[in-house]
Amino acid sequence: MVKNGHEEILHLTYTPPPGTPAGVEVMTLAELRDRAAEGLLQRPQRLDFHQLAVVDSGAAAHTVDFTGYWLTEGSVLWVRPGQVQSFGDATRVEGTVILVQPGFLPPGSAVAAMADDPFHPVLWQPVGDDAEAVSLAVRHLAADFRTGAGLPPDVHADVLRHLLSVLVLRLAHFTAPVGSRVAAPGDAFVRFRAAVERDFATSHRVADYARALGYAPRTLSRATLAAAGMGAKEFIDRRVVLEAKRLLSHSDLPVVRVGERLGFEDAANFSKFFQQRAGLAPGAFRTASRRSA
Repeated sequence: MVKNGHEEILHLTYTPPPGTPAGVEVMTLAELRDRAAEGLLQRPQRLDFHQLAVVDSGAAAHTVDFTGYWLTEGSVLWVRPGQVQSFGDATRVEGTVILVQPGFLPPGSAVAAMADDPFHPVLWQPVGDDAEAVSLAVRHLAADFRTGAGLPPDVHADVLRHLLSVLVLRLAHFTAPVGSRVAAPGDAFVRFRAAVERDFATSHRVADYARALGYAPRTLSRATLAAAGMGAKEFIDRRVVLEAKRLLSHSDLPVVRVGERLGFEDAANFSKFFQQRAGLAPGAFRTASRRSA
């Protein structure tokens, strides 16, 4: 829907086509373009599934949560559930798209932990041996997706789950992602991250999360600094600012209502908070984001 010159976020839910193995689908970018309604890919979209795009040729822009990325040959883009994306000119790139439903990878495993980390890097640009290994993993996955129809459905799903795990592990351990962090997240950070994702709109204080999770505030701050490169308070604030940007850019909610939805009882406090962290007042950010769309 287009309102006042901006486009609202489309919430996309994945429903696999009949005969597709439960939990995963592999297609070419050309097939994705054919399936999408005209203009859909350029619209802001919030997915409820994982989308990996591996570029074989061409170059194009892609935006994920207000950060622009440039896709070129060999790029691997990973958009996770809840993130807002929009394609640039999708006709300028060719490659493979992998759609994965949450929970498809083995729950509780290191592979699933990486896949479900909403703060993991979005873009990788593997080179050399890493690029060859990633390309082979993608091609193997695509080939087994196409040719596994003769297998029992549960066996086919297991084969694809293992092959996808190979790709995820390659990305996690053998390829340097753009803007990557080094430390693996510990249990304290994983629990804190999940709590923030659930409660950021109602709780902005580290002490509240620490009390609920049974940690000292200093413990959460150390764990967050090691895993995400920032303190716990900064982590919470960035999540609040991200949601504020989404609402300001892609909804018609008045600024005061945006603040209320994010737990600010006073509009002036919300405006001060947002301007200090985003560099613009909420209204100015809304105007600028729609002008550049």
